[in-house]
Amino acid sequence: MTMESEAPKLVSHHRGIQLTRRGLLSAGAAATVAATLLRPDYSWAQNTDKTFCASLGWTVWESGRHIVNGYKDAVERLGGTLTIADANYDVKKQADQILAFVEAKPTAIFITPADSAAISPAVQQAVASGIPIFIGDSYVPGTTVTSTAMSNNFGLGAYPAEFIAKSLNGKGKVALVSLPSNESWDQRTLGAKSVFARFPDIEIVSEIAFALGGSTTPRQVVDQILTANSELDAIWTAWDGAASEGTLAIRAAGRDTIITGIDGGQQSFEYIKAGSPFKITMAQSFYEMAYMNAFYAQEVAAGRPAPRFVITPAYAVTKDVLDPLNTIPDNYDVPGEATKLGWNRVL
Repeated sequence: MTMESEAPKLVSHHRGIQLTRRGLLSAGAAATVAATLLRPDYSWAQNTDKTFCASLGWTVWESGRHIVNGYKDAVERLGGTLTIADANYDVKKQADQILAFVEAKPTAIFITPADSAAISPAVQQAVASGIPIFIGDSYVPGTTVTSTAMSNNFGLGAYPAEFIAKSLNGKGKVALVSLPSNESWDQRTLGAKSVFARFPDIEIVSEIAFALGGSTTPRQVVDQILTANSELDAIWTAWDGAASEGTLAIRAAGRDTIITGIDGGQQSFEYIKAGSPFKITMAQSFYEMAYMNAFYAQEVAAGRPAPRFVITPAYAVTKDVLDPLNTIPDNYDVPGEATKLGWNRVL
């Protein structure tokens, strides 16, 4: 599901999700660093209908669909109207969207950055305007926003690296496909390297920094890695798009190489359950990131504090985790649904 808007428009969507305020608070409290925020001059938003604006760095992929649904469901259930704009990985476009939303003076602005450092000046201006700013998926350096909901990205990178190290019994040749354009996503690569550094017999033979929105595809990157390295035991990737396309490249090359990803979603789960080279993904809670942004925006609008950080759950999903399930789950990141599946958060 992709929505794009250059001018404000109202979005209405209903999915009937049964989420209680008590349930959300208890789930968030277990993984947040609480900080009481003093609101700036916010009088212009009092005694008016609540309006929310979301500037999303992307809405493609399963992650984008879950983020959109999280914001839409929360606003519909908790009250207000929502305008969504899709920057589609265009930094200037997203900065312009943020500043245009500031001029509209909504109750709060939601932002999911594709390049958090590049949009930092625009976010700083938004913060200075006095409008509460809520960030999803990444933190924005150089700013003090109202609240950020995101995964433990360092841990997301470290966990599949541990999986690779154990699978190889601590010895082998490994390649990395990283996403350095976003500072939070780059933490995943740092997490992976911190693990591999503890295994002297694991050699990183290649590392390619991928640019989202560029002309090169993840499939082409993995093809290059395989061609350049006749002996390669594993490929660690910073996101599932590379792992899924890399799986196709590994199969086409007839290689016995495993690959890991980060994000989660039906396509990744299907590859993993089928016994492909794609062995593990770190399933993030994109829906919950967005929902928690919108929930705490409502809290701030009501005069209550919001946590400075909300660390949302991540689940390690392997074939062993998926095999007992009759269907591939699509709503595992809706609060409470992972518990029904028998999944436990690892980060």
